[in-house]
Amino acid sequence: MKIFSCPECAQVVFFENQSCVRCGSLLAFVPEKRAMLALESEPVDPTAASPRHRVRSRDGSAAAGGLAAVSLCINRVRYGVCNGVVEDASTDCLCSSCRFTKIVPDPGSPEVVEKWIRLEGAKRRLLYAFDTLGLDVRPLNEGEPGGLSFAFLQPSEDGARVVTGHADGLITVDLSEADEVHRAKTKSDLGEPYRTLLGHLRHESGHYFWDRLVRNDGGLLGTFRGLFGDERADYAASLDRHYAHGAPSGWEQTHVSAYATMHPWEDWAETWAHYLHIVDTLETASAYGLALQPHVVGGSPAEHLAVSDWSPSDFDDLYKAWVPVTMALNSFNRGMGLSDLYPFVLAAPAVEKLRFVHAVVRGAADAGGATAERGAS
Repeated sequence: MKIFSCPECAQVVFFENQSCVRCGSLLAFVPEKRAMLALESEPVDPTAASPRHRVRSRDGSAAAGGLAAVSLCINRVRYGVCNGVVEDASTDCLCSSCRFTKIVPDPGSPEVVEKWIRLEGAKRRLLYAFDTLGLDVRPLNEGEPGGLSFAFLQPSEDGARVVTGHADGLITVDLSEADEVHRAKTKSDLGEPYRTLLGHLRHESGHYFWDRLVRNDGGLLGTFRGLFGDERADYAASLDRHYAHGAPSGWEQTHVSAYATMHPWEDWAETWAHYLHIVDTLETASAYGLALQPHVVGGSPAEHLAVSDWSPSDFDDLYKAWVPVTMALNSFNRGMGLSDLYPFVLAAPAVEKLRFVHAVVRGAADAGGATAERGAS
């Protein structure tokens, strides 16, 4: 994630901010321009369903990024779930991010709205990553081939559980996962070292992109099977085996996580999610100008690394930057008495799987974002 600033006063702001803590300007992130806008606090027409606000800029000009005025996303106006805007509210009242959510939870209570806000925030980060990597994605409910959408569902009153997963371009997430206590208990019960909302979305998006980029590409599919295994193996039987017996001994030498051993599809999805972890964290480190020169006790200083030098187009540069960054991040967490931020160790076979994911991503980006499912009829 890059660093943003308020266009009005230059205060550093974060991707999720809806207002500037210094000057109070309304803020809006516009994915199509990869820019943060500052808006006039008072709408042009206060009676409008989607209030229209003039765009401000530090030099006082009326327009910024080619926009003179925008309307707030209706989900922002009613529930505060996003910091999005709409250029023309006469054609759509939802921002480009909210259009991806096909099913939203019932906003009848503040607790539900708060969970929805967390889910939307994780989803916006996921979409930002796709844009960073050059992966063109369109909402499924707009009829685009190979489209993607999200359903954020609440468990029913009769106790029926919601299964987080992906099917035919729709990623479903159990709203309970946005509850910190519930997620921490599930993480403990399943013995997982890492469980987050963003991690769920990254994982499920891996299934979506496998369908879209690998499934119907003969060359990629052959390489996939050589690295991950044959995805034609019975999935239900693999699932039962995993939850009955757990990951096989020595899984750390071949996979990024224990769950990745369950089935080749899950191995791909876990590796895909891991790749997105790496790219997003390194972009953040680069934006902050992070440089590392760790000293080895009893030896010579390690090679100096300026993370700003890494390139998302080259896997070796990416991985070379990643390892020392994770060591530093884990050391910071331990210094605060927290568990490791990055509780993983990557063995050579797992790194080669990451290299394959990187090649698939770069191939899709070079082909124009793979806007349509390969080989789809």
